[in-house]
Amino acid sequence: MSFTLGILSIQGDVAENLISTKAAISELGFDGKVIDVKTPDEISQLDGLIIPGGESTTIGELSLVNGSLKVLKEKIDNGMPVLGICAGMIMLAKTANDKVVGKTDQPLLDILDIKLERNSFGRQRQSFETDISLDSINIPKFNGVFIRAPSVSDVGSDVEVLSKFNGKIVAVKKGNVIGTSFHPELTEDISLHKYFVNLVNSFKN
Repeated sequence: MSFTLGILSIQGDVAENLISTKAAISELGFDGKVIDVKTPDEISQLDGLIIPGGESTTIGELSLVNGSLKVLKEKIDNGMPVLGICAGMIMLAKTANDKVVGKTDQPLLDILDIKLERNSFGRQRQSFETDISLDSINIPKFNGVFIRAPSVSDVGSDVEVLSKFNGKIVAVKKGNVIGTSFHPELTEDISLHKYFVNLVNSFKN
């Protein structure tokens, strides 16, 4: 049975995620397609969604305006797999604080019970790459690309920690929902996208 995986294309690294996801589907040999989506109607047709990195406040506010947040939350509550990358992980959180400006009032999906700090590793010029491990999902080594990345300081009892860097949590999972501080679409390694595509395929079939 085929599936449709969407990339939320309001703002951020949409093209890079399209390329990585298509490569993952092809390598796994699944009958699936990946499309960019914006509207509630488009989101309602999906079997899985990636919320890309970008500016979380902008993505959240624009999604709120066109009604996408409501539909998206309903789909996730019904089990649809979601991968939130950097700004996408912020959008999945219950609360978000900024290292500089403190608590933010941006629209959030209230899915992941995590304490999250925006820009935790510094601003744009402090961007860096480093090897991390995601052992619990059988990815022992992954090149993490951190750009104005958030981190998680605490997780609720239903949230699994997938990876840490320098004592800070940089990847989490709750059921079919994954959040990462780093940008897997900006590396040639598609193992995390393949893991997510497998989740989507299992959910559909």
